[in-house]
Amino acid sequence: MKKQDRERLLRREVISGSEILLRTLLLEGVECVFGYPGGSVLYIYDAMHGNPDFNHLLTRHEQGAIHAADGYARATGKTGVCLATSGPGATNLITGIATAYADSVPLVVITGNVATSLLGTDAFQEADILGMTQPVTKHSYMARRPGDLPRILREAFYLASSGRKGPVLVDIPKDVSAATAEFIYPEEVSVRGYTPAPEVSPSAVRELGAAIRRAKRPLLIAGAGVIHSGAEAELARLARGAGIPVTTTLLGIGAFPTRDPLALGMAGMHGTVAANRAILGCDLLISVGSRFDDRLTMRPDRFARQAVIAHIDIDAAEIDKLVPSSLPVVGDARAVLTALLHELELTGGEEEGEAGARHDKPTGDWLNELEQIRSIYPLRYHNPEDGLKPQYVIEQMAELTGGEAIVTTDVGQHQMWTAQFGWFNQPRTLITSGGLGTMGFGFPSAIGAQIGNPGRTVISVNGDGGMQMCSQELAVCALHGIPVKIAVINNRTLGMIKQWQELVYDGRHSHIDLSGSPDFVKLAQAYGVRGLRAETKQEARKAWMEALEHPGPVLIDFVVDRDELVYPMVPQGKALEDMIIGTSS
Repeated sequence: MKKQDRERLLRREVISGSEILLRTLLLEGVECVFGYPGGSVLYIYDAMHGNPDFNHLLTRHEQGAIHAADGYARATGKTGVCLATSGPGATNLITGIATAYADSVPLVVITGNVATSLLGTDAFQEADILGMTQPVTKHSYMARRPGDLPRILREAFYLASSGRKGPVLVDIPKDVSAATAEFIYPEEVSVRGYTPAPEVSPSAVRELGAAIRRAKRPLLIAGAGVIHSGAEAELARLARGAGIPVTTTLLGIGAFPTRDPLALGMAGMHGTVAANRAILGCDLLISVGSRFDDRLTMRPDRFARQAVIAHIDIDAAEIDKLVPSSLPVVGDARAVLTALLHELELTGGEEEGEAGARHDKPTGDWLNELEQIRSIYPLRYHNPEDGLKPQYVIEQMAELTGGEAIVTTDVGQHQMWTAQFGWFNQPRTLITSGGLGTMGFGFPSAIGAQIGNPGRTVISVNGDGGMQMCSQELAVCALHGIPVKIAVINNRTLGMIKQWQELVYDGRHSHIDLSGSPDFVKLAQAYGVRGLRAETKQEARKAWMEALEHPGPVLIDFVVDRDELVYPMVPQGKALEDMIIGTSS
């Protein structure tokens, strides 16, 4: 922001609560607010009218707005902002708030409410959104006076983007947005009793460093905390300098280049054989920014039983919550890894930025063993000449973009195939709903990711089920020329539910047939988006090339094998050693 523009916005004068809100958002560096108007926020929308400084994107559903704000936040590292009216507008945000909370995504969620005199009277479109969202927000505010808004919003952005990040709700009654007050922007912000980043214990770092020096079979697990803290360079330096292989959680993908020789791939329920066997066979497991969720550990009582477990996390509440750790280190991932690199004397030199598995390290035998497992059990699938496999679609996407695209996914089989067969060279390039597993997230999150990265290629990979939960947002792409490339992996069924019913419920397929879905090409065209279809390998590659060359939004309907399953797979209730490798892998 230019100095003169900031000085103009900081000018003290009596203005409405709505104008205070917009000014404060601009001073917080907000580039775009994703929203949908309604009666309780009309004063706010009226203040936007004719305001050349303020950028608002009208989605076609409130859930589209919050998922777009979420995608923006994940892809940029900034705080996403969305706005909705009271009652159903606010309640339509709850799934998106819970999605962001589960994955520690920084959002400021602004809702309108009825006038303060009507609160608690069951007025038209009144809802206790603070009470409803209390379990899935980092903090919540209700503004009672317009003059409080600058402080509240400053605190909201500070809380959302610091420590363990997360969504913060700001509820604004209609009369507060209409009333006037002198605008005073607080330059400093602090929240009493809030310590976002605890100091790293030097003794804990020394103990972990000693454990690394002793280890013969160490393993790093990179979680989303690595990406949230911007610690990918420190992680790579540790891995390459000490010769430690790296596996990731679903949300940690991109924290370490997926095609690096030290990368074992994703671990857990649909993880690679090499990653899961590394967990079972390691003598030191170092988790960085992962909360040991059930899709990673499967059976915590049988997880990494041969290993000394070190757990690095910014949130002390995660330590020992699911998996007991012998070496807990509470702190920001980047700060901890920086201290650890100093402890191991890996702060510079040839390890910095160097790719490759350092087999001259004491861990060379361990690395050779894992390479052998990876060569025997690579990710693979039956790839016939006729027909189209979903894995092939993802492989072509990865090859044609070189792992440089930002890829968002919805939830289901296509999500796992993207995690398995996609290439991700950088952090913040795989955007997906992990903890909550929210269908309908994929496409709107791509819109937000594209708004935040206008010069990047953004691809949205969806199933034919999830695409129908958010397809109305095609209008937004068409109207604004948002050039997202939308892939629909169309198997005419709820694929992941079908897979579980086949493997766990003795093949009893119950209510998973998606017959009657629209012609996705015609649907895209109806919204003014270019539509393509591919039913063979040749058509798939051609469609990808055509879509990637097109300057605007494109939807590709990939008609794939209805019966393909995601392998490897560890069934629910089983341990990592019970992995089903599958006939197609």
